[in-house]
Order: sequence, then C-alpha cells, then structure tokens
Amino acid sequence: MAEQLDDTIRQNATGPAKAAGDAGSVEQHKLTDQIAADRYLAAKDAAKSKRRGLILNKLVPPGAD
Repeated sequence: MAEQLDDTIRQNATGPAKAAGDAGSVEQHKLTDQIAADRYLAAKDAAKSKRRGLILNKLVPPGAD
C-alpha cells in the first residue's frame, strides 16, 4: 500500500494541476511543490534503508596499539 501511495504522489506531482476542456488549457504544478514532493519521497526512501544515512567508523590514531 505504501508503494501505491508513493506512485500516486509521483503521478500527481508530474501531472497537471488544472486542466480545462475545449480550449485545451493546462496548468502545471508549481516547481516548489514538485521539489517538495521529490524531497518527501527521497526522505521516505532514506528512512527505509538500514543505515539511515549514518556511517559509524572507529578512528584509531597512527601508532596506537
């Protein structure tokens, strides 16, 4: 179900915001709204990953035994 929601958000962001009949008038979503939708989906994908964007390393100075 989550994948369906992600697909729906992607389709809505790429599709027209408004469309009119006979004259063929179409209005796109604002670029800021499209960027916000992309960031939201990227954040959801990042939250699903095992590392969640963190890399933990142990620093050992040279010569320390």
